[in-house]
Amino acid sequence: MRSTSWRLTFALCCASTFIPSFAGAQSPPSAAPTAGASAEPLSAPMVGFALFGKPALPPDFKNFPYVNPDAPKGGEIVLGATGSFDNFNPFILRGHAAAESARVYDTLLRESADEPSTGYGHLAASMEVAPDRLSAAYNLRPEAKFQDGVPVTADDVVWTFETLRASGRPYYRQYYADVTGATVEGPHRVVFHFKGESRELPLIVGEMPVLPKHWWAGRDFTAPLTDAPLGSGPYRVDHFDMGRTTVLALVPDYWARDLPTARGLNNFGTIRTEYFRDSTVEMEAFKSGQIQYRNENSSKNWSTGYDFPAVQQGLVIKESFRHHLPTGMQTFAMNSRRTVFAERRVREAIAQVFDFQWTNKNLFYGMYTRTNSYFSNSDLASSGLPEGDELALLSQYRDKLPADLFTQPFKLPETDGSGNNREGLRRALGLLKDSGWEIKDRKLVNKDGQQMSFEILSNDPAYERVETPYVQWLARLGIDARVRSVDPAQYQHRLDSFDFDMTMAVFPESDFPGNEQRDYWTCQSSRMQGGANLMGICDPVVDALVDKVIASPDHEHLITNTRALDRVLLWGWYGVPNWYYQYLNVAHWNRFGHPTVAVRSGNVLDAWWVDPKLAAATDAARANGP
Repeated sequence: MRSTSWRLTFALCCASTFIPSFAGAQSPPSAAPTAGASAEPLSAPMVGFALFGKPALPPDFKNFPYVNPDAPKGGEIVLGATGSFDNFNPFILRGHAAAESARVYDTLLRESADEPSTGYGHLAASMEVAPDRLSAAYNLRPEAKFQDGVPVTADDVVWTFETLRASGRPYYRQYYADVTGATVEGPHRVVFHFKGESRELPLIVGEMPVLPKHWWAGRDFTAPLTDAPLGSGPYRVDHFDMGRTTVLALVPDYWARDLPTARGLNNFGTIRTEYFRDSTVEMEAFKSGQIQYRNENSSKNWSTGYDFPAVQQGLVIKESFRHHLPTGMQTFAMNSRRTVFAERRVREAIAQVFDFQWTNKNLFYGMYTRTNSYFSNSDLASSGLPEGDELALLSQYRDKLPADLFTQPFKLPETDGSGNNREGLRRALGLLKDSGWEIKDRKLVNKDGQQMSFEILSNDPAYERVETPYVQWLARLGIDARVRSVDPAQYQHRLDSFDFDMTMAVFPESDFPGNEQRDYWTCQSSRMQGGANLMGICDPVVDALVDKVIASPDHEHLITNTRALDRVLLWGWYGVPNWYYQYLNVAHWNRFGHPTVAVRSGNVLDAWWVDPKLAAATDAARANGP
C-alpha cells in the first residue's frame, strides 16, 4: 500500500489499453454485491483504521501531533515545476495534468504522516468494517460540501468509484480489482464490497478522491479538462495561464477547516506553481526568489549549488529532514519487451557494468546508499539466502526459478571506486558470450553480426552526468549505448506506450505493499499501455507471489511473502539498481514557519505556514539588494 499523496502523484504520470468513452451525463450503475460479499455484521463505527494493529490517536484527537493547530493562515508560497501542463484532470491518460491538482479534492479518510498505513475519518465521519473484511461502510459528514455549496453525498462516492474504474487510467482498474461493487444505503452512507484477498481494501477505498457527479454531467471525463475543476478540498484553482502558471487559492469557507484531520494544515493563502523548460532554469529562478521552496533531489546541487549570496546572508535556508520510510526501487529499467533485453543473462551483464562506487564518490559526494532490494530501507527487503517459511514458499516454484537463487545471496557488483571495473566487465562479457554475443572488431555482435545497441531515454539533461559515464563503460564491451533527452510530455508519451529501451524509473513502496504490486510486476499489467510495469515483467511465479503479498493475513506472512517476491524480482535482473537517501533536502527562502516535531515521512509541507515577520524582512532584504 502507498500513501495517499503518492498515489495521487502517481495518477499524474501513468496509464492504458482501450478506455471506453464516458461523457458523465449519467452515473454508471452501482455494482451489486457479489455472492462472496460479507454477510457478517459490520463493526461499531470507528474514526480511525490501521492496516495492522490499532491507530495511535484516540477517537477524540484534536489534531495530528505533527502540526501547529494555531498556525496562521494566509500569504503565498511559490513552487516550481519542470515542463508544462494542458489540463486539470489527473485521473485520465490523455494530456499532462497540472501539478498540485490533488489539492482540490478531499478523500473519505486522511492518512497520518507519522503512522504506517493508518487513516482517519475526513469526508467520512466514521467507518465500519466487517470482521472478515469483505465489506466496509463509510458514513459521510452531513456538513461536507463541494466548493459550489452542493453537499457531498454517497451518490458522488459511488459515481467516482465507478467512473475511475471505467474511464480513468488503467491503474485504477488494477488498483480496484478486488472491489466488487458499492451500494448507496442513504444520502450519507455507502458500503463497498470486496473479494477479500486484500486486507488493505478499506484504506484503498478510503483514500479515493471524491468527485462531484453533478459538475461532471455533460462533460467528457476521458478528455483533457481545460476548465478549473470543482472539488471539496481546501484549495480551488483561482486562475491559470495554461502550460505556464497555476494559482490555487485557499477556500475561505472550507467545510473541513476545523476538523482534527485538517486543523493546522493547508495554511497558505495561495499556492502558485511556475513552470520552467528544464531543471537548470528552475534552479536559477529559485536563486532569484521567483521560486520560494524547493525539494532538492540532486546531490551535486545540494553540495555545490547553494553558495549564492542569499544563502550566505541567511535569506535562503537549507534543511535536511530524516525520514523512516521504505525507499522502494530506483533503477535503470530495462524494457524486456525489447529483443536486446529479453534474456535474463544479458540483463545481468548490463547491470554488472555499472560502477556505483565510482558514481557515488565522484558525482554524488558520497551521499547515497546502493539500492539492493525492491523494498529497500524496510524489514520487507530480502537478504542472504532464503530460509524458513520463505524457503518453503519459494521451493514450490524451484523448477521455475534460477538455481542460484537458492544457493547464492543476491549481490550487486562492488568496486574500489577508482573507475576500473575490470571484474564487472569480465563477468559481463562471460554472461554475454553464454548468450551468443561475441566481440568482433571491437563491437559486441550477435550471431547475425548485428551490434548490441540501445537507447537510454531521459526527461532531464541533469541525469546525463550519470548516464554518460555508464555509456562509456558499456562501450568498453563494444555496446552502442546512447543517451537521449526529450521534453517531459514526449517522455511520458513514450513511457505510456512502452516505446523505450532503458530509462531511469522509480517504484515507490510502503510498509504494507498491496494492490499496486499488480500494476508494477504482473503479466496483465505488462500488456496495459500506460501502466507502471515499465520493465515488461511477465512471470507466473511473480504473479503468484504478488497474489500472496496482497492476501497476506498478518504482518508475519506479509514479510515472508514480500521477501520472496523481492528475491525473485532481483534475480530476474530487470533493472540496474540505483541508490537511495534517507533524508529529504529542502531549500527555502526564509519566510516560512514549520513544526519541529519529527515525522516518519520526514516533512509535511501542508503543515508549513507563511511567517509574516520573516516574510517582510526577507522581502525587504531582497528589494534592497546585496
